[in-house]
Amino acid sequence: MRAKPALDDLVAIDVHTHVHRSVSGRGTAEDLDAMGSYFKTDVRGYDVRQLAAHYRARSMLAVVFTVDTLTATGDEPVPSSEEIAEVAAEHADAVIPFASVDPGRGKAGVRLARRLIEEYGVAGFKFHPSAQGFFPDDPAVYPLYEVIAEHRLPALFHTGQTGIGAGTRGGGGIRLKYSNPLHLDDVAVDFPDMPIVLAHPSFPWQEEALAVALHKPQVYIDLSGWSPKYFPPLLVQYANTLLKDKVLFGTDFPLLTPERWMADLEKTAIRDEVKPGIFKHNAARLLGLG
Repeated sequence: MRAKPALDDLVAIDVHTHVHRSVSGRGTAEDLDAMGSYFKTDVRGYDVRQLAAHYRARSMLAVVFTVDTLTATGDEPVPSSEEIAEVAAEHADAVIPFASVDPGRGKAGVRLARRLIEEYGVAGFKFHPSAQGFFPDDPAVYPLYEVIAEHRLPALFHTGQTGIGAGTRGGGGIRLKYSNPLHLDDVAVDFPDMPIVLAHPSFPWQEEALAVALHKPQVYIDLSGWSPKYFPPLLVQYANTLLKDKVLFGTDFPLLTPERWMADLEKTAIRDEVKPGIFKHNAARLLGLG
C-alpha cells in the first residue's frame, strides 16, 4: 500500500476522472467509442491501476469513480465502487476513490452508501442526474444524502450538457433537464454540511451554477469536460475573482488529458496568482488533505 503524497510534492489534484474498466478486463469500451466520436478525441478505458500509474507519472492525484446507472440500464456498474475503493487503497499516492450509488436503488442504495463509507473508506460520491434519471432536489433522494452528510463527505454532481447519448436517436433517452445546477440549490440549503461540487461548465446554465456557488458556502465548481479555451467569459471572470477559492481542476479523463487541459488553460485569461488554488489548494481543502 502506498502512502498519500505530501501536498507540496503534487503538481495538481484532478477531481474528475472516470474508471471505465475492471482490473479483470471487463468494461465499457463501446460507450467510450461513442463518446470519443462525439468529443472528437481518441479515448480508451483505464482500470484503477492504469489510471493511478498515469497520474503518478505526472506527480498528480486523481479522484476516480464509476457511474451507477442500474435503474436506467438494468446493469450493475463495471467496475463496481467496491472494486475501485479496494484497488485505490493500494495506490493512495495517486488516486482517491469516490463511490457512485444510483438513487433509484432506494433503501438498498442508502445501505450501500453507508457500507461504502464505513467498510471501504470512499472519500465522496459521484452523481449523474441525467444518466441516472432523477432531479437532485427530489426529497426521495434525501435519505441517501443524509448518509453522505453524516460523514461530511463531498457529493459531485454532473451539471449541464452531456456527451452521453449525444447524437443518437432520442439522445439515448438521456434528459438534460435533470442536470440544471439550480436543482442543487435546495440540496445545499437542506444539507449545509455536505460539500457539493457542480461538475463541468454548466452549459446552458452557467449563470445558475455561478449563482449557486456564490451564494452557498459549501458549493464548488469543477472545470472538467471542457478545454479551458472554450470556457465562457463569465466563468473566467468569476474564477479570477469571487469564486477563485471554489473552482477546481478537473479533466473528465480519459476524454481530456491533464496535459491538454493545462496547456489550454494558458490560452485563457485565468490569472497566474489564481492557478495554484485551481490546480490543487482548493481541492485539498475540499478533500481534507491539508
